[in-house]
Amino acid sequence: MAIVHAPSTGVPTAPRIPVRDTGVDLVRAVCVAGVVLLHAIMVGVTVTDTGPVFANASDGAWWIVPLSWLLQVMPLFFVIGGFAGLVAYRRQRERGGTASAFVAARIHRLLRPAMIVIGVVGATLAVLTLAGVPLDLVAVAGFRYGQPLWFLGVFLFCQALLPALSALHDRAPLRTIAVFAGLALAVDLARSVTGIDGIGFVNLAFVWLALQQLGFFFADGSVDAFRPRTRGLIAAGAAATLLLSFATGVYSPDLIANINPPTGALLLVGLVHLSLLSLFRERIALLSTRPRIAAVSAFVNRRTMTIYLWHMPVLLAMAGASAIFAMNHGVVLPDPGSALWWLGRPLWLLTALALTAAVAVAFSRFEEKAAPAFSHGISRSVGAVGLGVGAVALLLVVGTTPFTATAAVAAMLLAQRLVAHDQTAPRAASASPTSSAWRSVRTMSGTTPRRPERAPRAR
Repeated sequence: MAIVHAPSTGVPTAPRIPVRDTGVDLVRAVCVAGVVLLHAIMVGVTVTDTGPVFANASDGAWWIVPLSWLLQVMPLFFVIGGFAGLVAYRRQRERGGTASAFVAARIHRLLRPAMIVIGVVGATLAVLTLAGVPLDLVAVAGFRYGQPLWFLGVFLFCQALLPALSALHDRAPLRTIAVFAGLALAVDLARSVTGIDGIGFVNLAFVWLALQQLGFFFADGSVDAFRPRTRGLIAAGAAATLLLSFATGVYSPDLIANINPPTGALLLVGLVHLSLLSLFRERIALLSTRPRIAAVSAFVNRRTMTIYLWHMPVLLAMAGASAIFAMNHGVVLPDPGSALWWLGRPLWLLTALALTAAVAVAFSRFEEKAAPAFSHGISRSVGAVGLGVGAVALLLVVGTTPFTATAAVAAMLLAQRLVAHDQTAPRAASASPTSSAWRSVRTMSGTTPRRPERAPRAR
């Protein structure tokens, strides 16, 4: 009997679409580096007769205004966050995932690395206190560390609302973003009329949600659908409006000042950034494929949150080491903003980037660790988000101390435990080893094979 090989009847599959947009990844990596550089250049360390002084070198400095136009990348960061989040959520829905599972995954990805660094910082502050370091210096270190954490709380809040806002975008995209932008401008107006700056912190929600929503338009192709000339006019119009707001005193020309609290100026910055990103998207994508650039981009994108969370402790350690070296060796540190200070900035900035990268390598395993099985209960996800945002708010409002750091870590740990297991699932799944094994076969194969017939019992 001859054995004949039957011809393959498989249908050729279409080429797989890349899971990631390498051009957008490159822009995200540049944004992360921009944040590190901006904060690094703000570090001012001097030594007086009374001891070391740590201050913000940009306070009252003329150079922060033009520098902020170059390094204020937070609007673009949230636009990219909206783009990447919507793409990931839609891909998950196609695989049968739920909104609460998406939110739970975001909670795990953001809070796990944060819990580690906050715990380390809290322990370090405790050791410094016990070692006799002046309490005012310990308090300054805790305050400086906690300042950038606003991003963690706000980004978690925005990503938690992404599934609901995605549905609104699908139904009424222009109306949804117009509501958020209008509310942000209304908050600015109320702040201006009343003179109460605290009102502006309401825009921690409206401004960043509007920018995330702007990223949805980039994700669904609406922005790229415009002609290049139109996108160029949008960028030019937003930039001109921004400059007019500076000239008339509506907004400060210092874009760093416009982030605390957030103002409508950031919406215009985000619009400029998005228009330019869309205009040069193909060139950026081509650039992102160059081996060295691709390697750097991949390094940063695998460790985005770790880099962001650890860069401030690295900068504080560098500042402390500089002060100790100066006091022990009689070295006079240059005044921030002086010619000698500027001459030392390139080495300072390169050191900050290198040390932050080294620390990120050491701690990135906490960010990259595979996520557990998530809860599908929306109430558990809401509670977890509340705990995570509340933990960050505690550190920002009260300050970072050994006690508040411990409380924040406990809250974040509880948030992750809330969404780690689906306690609402029926317990029958563990009824027998045979049924568990059968489910494993079904999961791995992607199909549901027929169960083998049981042998009849002997009567």
